[in-house]
Amino acid sequence: MDVYLQGFLMGLAYVAPIGVQNLFVINSAISQKRGRALLIALIVIFFDITLAFACFFGIGLLIDKLEWLKLIILLIGSLIVIYIGQGLIRSKSSFKETDTNISLAKVITTACVVTWFNPQAIIDGTMMLGAFRVNLVASDATYFILGVVSASFAWFTGVTLFVSFFRDKFNDKVLRVINIVCGAIIIFYGIKLLLSFYTMLKG
Repeated sequence: MDVYLQGFLMGLAYVAPIGVQNLFVINSAISQKRGRALLIALIVIFFDITLAFACFFGIGLLIDKLEWLKLIILLIGSLIVIYIGQGLIRSKSSFKETDTNISLAKVITTACVVTWFNPQAIIDGTMMLGAFRVNLVASDATYFILGVVSASFAWFTGVTLFVSFFRDKFNDKVLRVINIVCGAIIIFYGIKLLLSFYTMLKG
């Protein structure tokens, strides 16, 4: 139980910081109906869990051994993150179109991109989860990763429900401002990743 709790707390520390995933989930909870927002959260959770498993069970070994792979992840990921941010700034979402402004295919694609094409998520996940995996015996590893999975589910569904219940406080103008602010944060985040790529390339 202690190992499970440790995994749960580590999972919260991994997903809680405001990043591209969280901004996507928050924006969806504001602009979509509650049922749709929860579906989006579950899709994000699926990709988050698959990434956590990959980081925990070995993607870190590849990144540590292959410097060029880390560079490729940083470059492509930073450009995709910037693209998502500028798309959010340019979007004109309205509460009147909550059921039609995003298709399920686009939800799945975006959820995949903000998770698997997020260099910081991959690197942080590798450093945090991969490091714990090295120090755990095989029998404890299962309980630890279950704790991480539980944290992902609890966090994203919790955020979605909290924002969704208070969405009546928002209107189209507020949604537009939130889109711009979130988009700007995401672009800043992407530029920061791009600078990390440049620094690594020079080093």
